[in-house]
Amino acid sequence: MGEQQRTRFPQDVIDEYSALGVDLVALFSAGHLGTRMGVDVVEASAERVVGTMPVEGNTQPYGLLHGGASAVLAETLGSLGAMLHGGSSKIAVGVDLNCTHHRGVRSGLVTGVATPVHRGRSTATYEIVISDEEGRRVCSARLTCLLRDVKPGDGIPAGTAS
Repeated sequence: MGEQQRTRFPQDVIDEYSALGVDLVALFSAGHLGTRMGVDVVEASAERVVGTMPVEGNTQPYGLLHGGASAVLAETLGSLGAMLHGGSSKIAVGVDLNCTHHRGVRSGLVTGVATPVHRGRSTATYEIVISDEEGRRVCSARLTCLLRDVKPGDGIPAGTAS
């Protein structure tokens, strides 16, 4: 996958965090792994996070989408939803990820949609459904994140956590 792709966020979400002095794209860009894998967030809110990832470059030796790649997409989307739910005073830390792989995919793009199952004060759980371009379910995942208070050294600029 020679080209590096930076994860994109909807402008209104970027603007919301920018008003707090937080560079959301730098803070939560799916990191180097998400960039290498081509993860692209196309919709982001605490109620729903949608992202895509190419199959090419993310396959196992048989040419199928790697299960670990599906897990990366699922954890990226679910973590982003939990982070947006927790707000700028919380950090979302994944504590449990479960993935069930239903079918193989050899090409194209997969799309993940994360929706909340539980949004509490200290934890958030998201279901992530990953589908192929024909809308067939490829993977069902569930991610639970701990929502903990921002601490110095977490990468959040001082004075932005409320």
